[in-house]
Amino acid sequence: MTRTILAACLFASFTGFSFSQTQAPVLQNPKTEDKAKPLPNQSNDEENPPEEDESVMPEKFVLNPLESERNVRVGNYYWHKGKYRAAAGRYTRATKYNPNSPEAFFKLGEAQVKLKNAEAARQAFQKVMALAPDSKLASEAKKKLSSKS
Repeated sequence: MTRTILAACLFASFTGFSFSQTQAPVLQNPKTEDKAKPLPNQSNDEENPPEEDESVMPEKFVLNPLESERNVRVGNYYWHKGKYRAAAGRYTRATKYNPNSPEAFFKLGEAQVKLKNAEAARQAFQKVMALAPDSKLASEAKKKLSSKS
């Protein structure tokens, strides 16, 4: 007897059956209603458009030097594997996380040279010279620019 009651209780709990009395929802006949009434906390679609899908929204970059350095390291990994397009993508991300990083722009310029994007490489090397004009990277960038022209 107790096993039967226990089994019935377990079955009821797994199937979602409730012993409490609840009121069944009232269904509306769609033929009698011309238009569905909005809920009280909802407004018209024109006033409150649906939220955008976050997967299609552009990524927002905030200043994060650590994330920039990480992207440079990952770009270096791809560079040494000979995957220059992937390296260029990582270097580009590094420049977005830290737009004042001459190293990231220099590496981006080198990757663009390998990808035969002369204009993008020139822009990256000029940015290196603007950010750190007295650095070793700037002198390397000047050499690369002078050899291109």
